Amino acid sequence: METVFIYELIGYIASVLVAVSLMMSKIVRLRIINTLGAITFIIYGILIDSMPVAGVNAFIVAVNVYYLTKIYTTKEYFKLLRVSPSDEYLGYFLEFYRDAISDVQPAFSYQPQESDLNLMVLRNMIPAGVLIGKKDENAPHILNVELDFVIPQYRDFKIGNYLYHDKRDIFQDLGIRTIRARLGNDSHQRYLEEMGFQPEDGDGEWYRLNL
Repeated sequence: METVFIYELIGYIASVLVAVSLMMSKIVRLRIINTLGAITFIIYGILIDSMPVAGVNAFIVAVNVYYLTKIYTTKEYFKLLRVSPSDEYLGYFLEFYRDAISDVQPAFSYQPQESDLNLMVLRNMIPAGVLIGKKDENAPHILNVELDFVIPQYRDFKIGNYLYHDKRDIFQDLGIRTIRARLGNDSHQRYLEEMGFQPEDGDGEWYRLNL
């Protein structure tokens, strides 16, 4: 294989990585992939003896590392709010993110009842997540989650960890000892497993978390 072809291949790989990073909706993933692309461009620049290419991309790597470090070290503010099923903002939130919700949890259909447990999670004062659950009529200690949705830019598991681990006492105080969630798409399955949910016996439609 000719050396020139190898160099061109490295350049193409770098270009693809940068292009893919720009299609990411999650800022952390965007910066990580963009950093990999910039590093590949640095290698490409050195190989073709182009210091401007290597230098610019070294600067891009430094900027990405700076902001990634800031993201992972800055303390964030979370707040959990319980809202009524008739809350106007909750209805607007669900309508605004209707397509995104349908993509993650296609089985969800909003049928509010006064007995519902509706929780909204604020992240740095931004409404970033919502949980809608109903107590099982035959087993009140079980909460069946109708919807557990986080807006796309905040899907890094922090809200889930805050809800199911840091603030699990809000469920326990209501006598809830088990949380069941209906399986959505593949990303929703990964999310449930990351939160500690385990598949129930049967067809695998429901996952369970014991508090």
